[in-house]
Amino acid sequence: MKTCDLHTHTTASDGSDTPRELIFKAVEVGLSAVAVTDHDTTKGLPEAEEAAKEASIEFIPGVELSVNFKKGNMHMLGYLMDNSNARFREVLERVQAARADRNPKILALLEGLGMPVSMKELEELSQGGQIGRPHIARAMVKKGYVKSVSEAFEKFLKRGAKAYAPKSILSPEEAIEVIRGAGGIPVLAHPFSLLTRDEAELFSIVSGLADSGLMGMECYYSEHDEAFTSMCLGIARRLGLVVTGGSDYHGKAKPHIMLGRGRGGLVVPYSCVEALLAAKVNV
Repeated sequence: MKTCDLHTHTTASDGSDTPRELIFKAVEVGLSAVAVTDHDTTKGLPEAEEAAKEASIEFIPGVELSVNFKKGNMHMLGYLMDNSNARFREVLERVQAARADRNPKILALLEGLGMPVSMKELEELSQGGQIGRPHIARAMVKKGYVKSVSEAFEKFLKRGAKAYAPKSILSPEEAIEVIRGAGGIPVLAHPFSLLTRDEAELFSIVSGLADSGLMGMECYYSEHDEAFTSMCLGIARRLGLVVTGGSDYHGKAKPHIMLGRGRGGLVVPYSCVEALLAAKVNV
């Protein structure tokens, strides 16, 4: 069966593989198609697209936007956008600035806790990409403050933790509007992170987003068990949404997540790519 991975990250944001390296890894693991969806940036897309042509693998350009939500964490994936769209570029610059403003606040909190990390160390880890919390977590591991990236997030960097600093980000509606305005397909990322109580609550949230122009839902995901995947597929069918899926691969930042396989059992069918391409015709 042909498979794909439509949620991956490179050194353009907080992954550890360059766009080119990620593309060739996708070929090695036998994927038929792969998307690059870096956080709030499309900087890595040209390199990834060029590598995909060289490697003869189907490539889907994407992005992952952070959005403001009252509960849990919400991210919005965008696929097949016109990267030159002026409004899209302006919004990316705004959210990147918000990320940059946040980093010194986190570092100040860590220093106050006796765990100093310098911007120079983060720049070395990011390899010229956009610096974010995963780079800070990796620096904390490197300096011996914590044993793992997951421990850094759990104890210090996640929402509500001692070194967490919020950032100013988009509303879900604005993220959907800007993706669609650039000719792209907005897809709700990893619905499990919304921390909903039950199917009724999740359906209510996704239905509201669909009314605002949401076109897809990431049903296949590394952290979704069989029951939750089935629930998401049912909601997507009821609302007429495109079904997508991906590992959320970051390389060394998430060493337990494998490209195309998640925690080992993830399978994203190629039909997800076909559904995206079909939806693109109607944008």
